[in-house]
Amino acid sequence: MSEEADGRRDYSEFVATLTARRPALSRRLQQVAHYLLNNPEDAAIFTIVEIARRAGVPPSAITRFAKELDFDGFAGLQAMFKQRLLGPRMSYAERVQAVNREVAPSGRADPDDPRDPHQVAETFIQAAFDALLRLREDVANAALIPFVDALESAKAVHIAAARGAYGVGSYTYYGLSRIGKRTFLIDNLGAMRAEQLAAMDEGDALLVITFDDYTPETVDLAKKAHAAGRTVLAITDNELSPVAPLAGHVLYVKEARLGHFRSQVPAMVLCQALVMSLGYRTEAAAKRR
Repeated sequence: MSEEADGRRDYSEFVATLTARRPALSRRLQQVAHYLLNNPEDAAIFTIVEIARRAGVPPSAITRFAKELDFDGFAGLQAMFKQRLLGPRMSYAERVQAVNREVAPSGRADPDDPRDPHQVAETFIQAAFDALLRLREDVANAALIPFVDALESAKAVHIAAARGAYGVGSYTYYGLSRIGKRTFLIDNLGAMRAEQLAAMDEGDALLVITFDDYTPETVDLAKKAHAAGRTVLAITDNELSPVAPLAGHVLYVKEARLGHFRSQVPAMVLCQALVMSLGYRTEAAAKRR
């Protein structure tokens, strides 16, 4: 396949192919896949050396990944990611540059001193801006209505979110409870995670929130709920997430990552939108009665 033909490949087709071939990929190539799906704009802009550094793999792994997915090489793979960014609206890179100008450092902090709290704050704020721009793109094509439909039709919503996702999950529990939705948080209090899951009735839904590095206990809850025939809804980072194939409806959030820290801003915004959308429906239904 020529690199020119590679550039015309559809991104959604690439994701579908990657999802189907995931079991055959080595652990290193799966690492590459996760990085590219979570950072598609980086894949369109940076060199193979920089992408490899950010993904934590050698550049040769990027080349092997490209060939494994039927590209002639990295150039063809990158051409496909560049094509993904084309469109009538302002490009992602242009929007990021515009935001950068709006939130430029005030000059109060020394940009060469990473310990300065002003610079640390600026870094996290910028990461949140970038992540929200990605979320805007993803939400534009996301199946939000069916997801809210599933939340509305569930007799009760049980939420599984742990570690880094716990804050988002607990807020979603609070938000759904405030709008009158019968909601339970599977928090493993007293080491009774299994008993909390067993409390799910037929017609209830399990909302799973997990991101790379996917909390094993959360994934296990999703597997058990799916095996029991319960409705599983998932908010995760990409199509290769282990909870994606278990869920009837999935929404994807690409969180900004700074070292060992992740920005919870995009996931929180998405969950707030879901809660408010369901709240508007609940309010409208109450007025009709």
